[in-house]
Amino acid sequence: MANILPDLIRKLVPYLFVLLCISTYAQDGPEISQLKELETEFPADSIVLDDEPALIQDSVAVADSSRSTVLDAKIAYNALDSIVVSLDGQKVYLYNDAVVTYQSIELKADYIELDLQNKEVYAEGVPDSADVVQGNPIFRDGEEEFESKTMRYNFESEKGIITDVKTQQGEGYVHSERTKKIDAESFILKKGKYTTCDADHPHFYLRMTKAKVISNKKIITGPAYLVLEDFPIYFPMIPFGFFPNSPSYSSGIIIPSYGEEQRRGFFLKEGGYYWAASEFFDLTVKGDIYSKGSWATKMNTNYKKRYKFSGALDFSYNVNRFSEPGLPDFSRSPGFSVRWRHSQDPKANPFQTFSASVNLSTSSFEKENANTIQNYLSTTKSSSISYSKKWENSPFNMSASFRHSQNSQDTTISLTVPELTFSMSKIYPFKQKDRVGKPKWYEKIGISYTGNIRNSISTKEYELFEKSLIGDWKNGWKHSIPITLPNFNILKHINVSPSVSYNERWYTSYINREYAFDHVAQEATIFEDTIYRFRRNYDYAFSLSTQTNIYGMYNMKNPNSRIKAIRHKMSPSISFSYRPDFGADKYNFWDRYRDVNGKTIYYNRFEYGIFSGAGRGESGSINFSLANNLEAKVAAKNDTTGNEDKFEKIKIIDNLSLSTSYNLIADSLNLSPIRINGRTTIKGVNLNFGGTINPYDADTLGNEINSYMWNKASGLSKLGRLTNANLSFGMSFKSKDKKKGAEGDEGTHPEDMIMPTAGQLEYYDFDVPWDFRFDYSFNYSRRNPYKKARINQSLNFRGRMNLTREWNLSLTTNFDIEAGEFSFTTFNINRKLHCWNMSFNFVPFGQRKSYSFTINASSAMLKDLKVDKKRSWFDNN
Repeated sequence: MANILPDLIRKLVPYLFVLLCISTYAQDGPEISQLKELETEFPADSIVLDDEPALIQDSVAVADSSRSTVLDAKIAYNALDSIVVSLDGQKVYLYNDAVVTYQSIELKADYIELDLQNKEVYAEGVPDSADVVQGNPIFRDGEEEFESKTMRYNFESEKGIITDVKTQQGEGYVHSERTKKIDAESFILKKGKYTTCDADHPHFYLRMTKAKVISNKKIITGPAYLVLEDFPIYFPMIPFGFFPNSPSYSSGIIIPSYGEEQRRGFFLKEGGYYWAASEFFDLTVKGDIYSKGSWATKMNTNYKKRYKFSGALDFSYNVNRFSEPGLPDFSRSPGFSVRWRHSQDPKANPFQTFSASVNLSTSSFEKENANTIQNYLSTTKSSSISYSKKWENSPFNMSASFRHSQNSQDTTISLTVPELTFSMSKIYPFKQKDRVGKPKWYEKIGISYTGNIRNSISTKEYELFEKSLIGDWKNGWKHSIPITLPNFNILKHINVSPSVSYNERWYTSYINREYAFDHVAQEATIFEDTIYRFRRNYDYAFSLSTQTNIYGMYNMKNPNSRIKAIRHKMSPSISFSYRPDFGADKYNFWDRYRDVNGKTIYYNRFEYGIFSGAGRGESGSINFSLANNLEAKVAAKNDTTGNEDKFEKIKIIDNLSLSTSYNLIADSLNLSPIRINGRTTIKGVNLNFGGTINPYDADTLGNEINSYMWNKASGLSKLGRLTNANLSFGMSFKSKDKKKGAEGDEGTHPEDMIMPTAGQLEYYDFDVPWDFRFDYSFNYSRRNPYKKARINQSLNFRGRMNLTREWNLSLTTNFDIEAGEFSFTTFNINRKLHCWNMSFNFVPFGQRKSYSFTINASSAMLKDLKVDKKRSWFDNN
């Protein structure tokens, strides 16, 4: 008996110790926060207690190593409520916010059952008092994460069974009633859903009878059909599906869109291939084809080298065919477009830069193939490719550029290939390095230099390649050397700045003209000959300019007036410039001939030169300009204290300027037209106006004559003839931002219902957010007083209204007041449907008359999942 009792006690001690541990865990409850770690060795079959007790660690028995398999890492687990270990130590039960981690795998749920013997884990949510399941399993493996109703997973085989799972795959979401995880990256599912809607119950999805998901690679489905708002659409059924699902770019086929146009027929558009060449660049090749013979090809590439440069190149070529060959309305129109954008990283080289912005196309390309309103309305294009270099610690700079501009209305194209500029910033050649005392006047003489080499042509598109490089292209080299002399003051407040400028132009050709009259045929002929020889053409001038500011203040006498004072600022500027007569015979820059009436006709030998040539006639002119600014000093509302801090300045006239010049040497027409420009703000509305007044009278042909208007006219006409005038202003209206108004009392008072800020009027309250703007422009032109003036007036309207957060309406139009008709007008309606979008675009009249109605999925992944009804402007007669 004495021997039996110790043996019994020895065998019961392990079980008593396990029970004691279980009791301890149950008492700890929610305060348990220490992470429990499970050793990596587990038995292959089951843990068997030998005669000698096994070592117990964290209430888990560790079996004999000879009978166990080894996992690659530890399994760690914890729970907020309680952790219960089975009597045999092979199962662990985790309650409330339980977490199990193994390598990169993390599983969270309100209930987790960990089977140590089979290396399996089971997880599910737990119903609360309202019988609502909380804490459903969330499984994370690296960057992959999904939520399910229940889950069973084996750490060793990496397989599992998952029910009611939802996982995000790229831009889409996969829902499945029952899923089998067959390896670390692959899933097989039954009765699955694929959608780009992020709602728990998606508004639309593709019902997949069976599918295989390979994480971060692809999704392959069997037969599938569309379900919209739980309504199945069995036709058309998709026999199989393939959805790329790669987090990185990859090569692949681009599926074309399809449709029909009345003039060009059925089409397949934007189909092709995308090549992910490397991390530095890619290439996309696409094409369009129409049943009536039109076609197009497109190429796009993007490139980037980090910390060096980046850019993109687009090339398109198309041929549009309308009607049938042999019919009178048949036409064939080829066209191309090149767009290139290149930019250099600012950190690449601070002393050298290279950039490109190229937009080149045939005139017909945008008109026939424009996809946006902006491209269609644009009539001009321009391009620029430039390179610049700065020499460190020196005043020298160099730049080279290639420029292009074209007008699609008259097919005019201008090219400058190339233009080189060499410049030297201002230097002071007479400045002493080791000077002592004040600098001498000659030390303040500054010299700078700019040299410009240019080669350009302006012609029609179809004639460009037929032009001669020597005979038709204009080229030359211009040197500009401005010299600044020391400034000085007169009467302390008038600053005087003298300067001398020298310009020289180098050309490789000049012209000679001869006049001949055939008395028999009574015809005059001017013979022009181009002499190809190097010639210099130069001019120089001297100028002296003065400027100052004059202030005037008028204080109001009425102490009760809110306006306390008005300040007037005048900024007069007077300059004198002198230029010799470079039309004199000693320069040989100008020549002359006599016509049949004996009248002497002068012509410039370099009038075709790219930089023109020196002017004819001696000039000594005085230039005058005067700028005015008018402000009011106004007391704050309801302020009677006279506190200076509560005064504010209100601009009455932002700027009112006039300028003219008088030639002291000319024999007639000495006074130049007077130019007036003004700008002011009234109730937050920016008002711009201007005009030109000619002081001389004119003949019946509109040519100026040397007779001042004040010698014959009366009233305001004594000032001169108003040859042109302009006026423009715009106003914006918008509903009050209620969120902004609710932050404080500001903006809620009746007197604040109209806010005169930045050209915008804000009205306090309205049922829906909205904004509206109109711009008015007026232009008057009358150069010939004996003819009727030309007046152009137009109104531009642009408005937007959000009926709800999802409904958006917008309108853009222009009204020509003189013609009494509207020009290009667009009306748009957009509706956001969470994961879908609806849009209606309508152009009611004009050459681009058309409409389109589209309902499509928001995600780019399912851009072809749409309902599209439209009438193309190509179908207009």
